[in-house]
Amino acid sequence: MSLQTEKHRLHLEAEQFIHRCYAELGMTTEQQMKRIEEVRSEINETGTYSHTSQELQHGARMAWRNNNRCIGRLFWDRLQVFDERALETAEDVYSALLNHIEYATNDGKIRSSITIFPPRHGGIDPIRIWNHQLIRYAGYEEAEQIIGDSTSVEFTRMCEMLGWKGERTPYDVLPLVFQLEGESPRIIEIPKKLVKEVTITHPQLECFEELGIKWYAVPIISDMRLEIGGINYPTAPFNGWYMGTEIGARNLADEDRYNQLPKVAELMGLDTRSNRSLWKDKALVELNIAVLNSYQKAGVTLVDHHTAAKQFKSFEKNECTVGRGITGNWTWLIPPLSPATTHVFHKPYSNDVVKPNYFHQKNPGES
Repeated sequence: MSLQTEKHRLHLEAEQFIHRCYAELGMTTEQQMKRIEEVRSEINETGTYSHTSQELQHGARMAWRNNNRCIGRLFWDRLQVFDERALETAEDVYSALLNHIEYATNDGKIRSSITIFPPRHGGIDPIRIWNHQLIRYAGYEEAEQIIGDSTSVEFTRMCEMLGWKGERTPYDVLPLVFQLEGESPRIIEIPKKLVKEVTITHPQLECFEELGIKWYAVPIISDMRLEIGGINYPTAPFNGWYMGTEIGARNLADEDRYNQLPKVAELMGLDTRSNRSLWKDKALVELNIAVLNSYQKAGVTLVDHHTAAKQFKSFEKNECTVGRGITGNWTWLIPPLSPATTHVFHKPYSNDVVKPNYFHQKNPGES
């Protein structure tokens, strides 16, 4: 793409974003046009432009609102935005990441937040995080079995190549790995006091704790690209809070993850010889009850899938009231447990992509 073509594309994306953002913030047409002229001038001179703090904050919130895979969008306008675009040193990056973990965790009263690092410019990413989530369990391949999280096997192997050594338990918290442009990746442990975990027990099945299951409190996605008005932020870790089924019906239940259903079924004395006994369904419900009960007991924010669906219905109503269309990826919006009991299952959604938004991107080092 030629420089002039890139500038023209950026002009158009910036103009569209400024009009929409400023209109939502209650600014006049005159204020919008004044800002657009400033942006045009900056793009013509430098090939890019910088968002104001207000644009960055509202743009990040709009991106959450527009994300088709998220059922928790009702709270989009309460996202806490940390502007860390000026950071340059590894020490400052590490400190900002720890601040995000501490702020988001909030001793269990989870706060939705995003930390935005410097944008991509000229095809160069000033900072990249290698972790999929800031907090994630390691996965070790031993013989023909996997200890821990199977989705982390490759990343765990890379961490070990960089000198990290885990205890090789099913729940080893991985270190942070990030890279500044032109430098080798840094690998640094997360202080244990910042990682809140929840031991999974069951309100009726006392022997449940024998399974030794636990999970971490906050899902902080750290490998997606935030795009606002044509500007790409390749490093912008963000979090909401878990929906119970993400843990109880996927992370802990999937056969290629922690595969706990056969163990739960055994504790319950279920007949696992035939699928017709619906032992998987019974075990899945009890595992999800255990997750919900445990997070509540630990004082950690978690929403059940029925409440999440009702919240999404409120989000749909709010968006219709202000004249915005509803987009959604149906396969991601329906919960993995009893989806037909929610209104989402019975509705079609347009999967059109609206910007600002969050996008998947190549891992650092991929060609």
